[in-house]
Amino acid sequence: MAGRLPVHNPAEMRRSCALDAKLIGGTDRARSLALFTAVVEQGSFSAAGRAVGLTASAVARAIDRIEARLGVRMLLRSTRMLTLTAEGQAYLQTARRILSDLDDAEQQIADQGAPRGRLRVTAALSHGRLCVVPLLKDFARLYPHILIDIALTDTLVDVAGGQADVAIRFGPLADSSLTARKLGESRRVIVAAPDYLACHGVPVVPEDLHGHNCLNFNFRRVEPSWPFRRDGRDMSLTVKGNIEANNGETLGQLAAAGVGITRCRPVQCGGCDRGGAAGAAPGRL
Repeated sequence: MAGRLPVHNPAEMRRSCALDAKLIGGTDRARSLALFTAVVEQGSFSAAGRAVGLTASAVARAIDRIEARLGVRMLLRSTRMLTLTAEGQAYLQTARRILSDLDDAEQQIADQGAPRGRLRVTAALSHGRLCVVPLLKDFARLYPHILIDIALTDTLVDVAGGQADVAIRFGPLADSSLTARKLGESRRVIVAAPDYLACHGVPVVPEDLHGHNCLNFNFRRVEPSWPFRRDGRDMSLTVKGNIEANNGETLGQLAAAGVGITRCRPVQCGGCDRGGAAGAAPGRL
C-alpha cells in the first residue's frame, strides 16, 4: 500500500518561513554591527577586512548596505581617513552595547553547562606534592567554577565512605563500588648513601638486606616486607630497621643522609640525582 503524502498547512509554512527570515536577518544584523565596529576600530576598510577575513571592497559594500537600510550617512570617507558622523557615533555606541550583551548571554549559557561545585581530591603526600599539585594550575584555568579541595596524606582515605571524591593511590583496588582507572605504573628502587654502603657493604641478593638497617613505611602497621622478582617469580622479603615513617620523601632523605637503606620511588629520593644516595645494587636487587 502506498504511503500517504504529508499535508502541509500553508499558514504554518508562511509563519515558519517568516521566522526563518527573521532569524537570518537577525544574524546578518549582528554581523553588520560587528563589521561596522571593526571598521571604526581599525580605521579603514582594508584593515577591517584583514581583521575579519574580507576584502576592502566587500567591507565597503557592507557599510553601504547598512547606511542604505537606515537612510543615514554614518561614515564620511576621504582618501586618507574615515570620520564618524553624529549618527555613526550613536550607532557605534549601540553596536558595542549589543555585541557586549550578546557575548554576555552566550557566556552565561556556556557557564550553565560548565562543571561546578567542590571536588575533593586525595593523594599520597609525596606524589601529590610532586606530581598532582603542578597540574592544578591548568585544571583551575579549564574549570574555573570548580572548587578544588585537595588533601595530601599517606593515610588511606575512605572514598567509599564519602571522605573524598577522587583518590590517586598506588596498588590494586580492593573490591568495592568504586570505579578505578589506571594512570600509569610506579617503579620502586632500593637506595642508600655511598658512605653507608662503604661502611656496611653492598647487598647483592635480596637476602643480604637482612644485615642492613632498612627504613620502612609505617602507615599499614604490619610487619614490613619488600617485594622482589627473581627468575620470573615474585617473592617477598621481611626487613627490619630502626626508623619508620609515613612518607616516602622522608625515607629518601634519611637514606641520603646515610641512616640506612630504603625502598622508594625515584622521585622521592631527590638525593639520588645529586649524589646523596645511590642504588644499592643496580641491576642485581
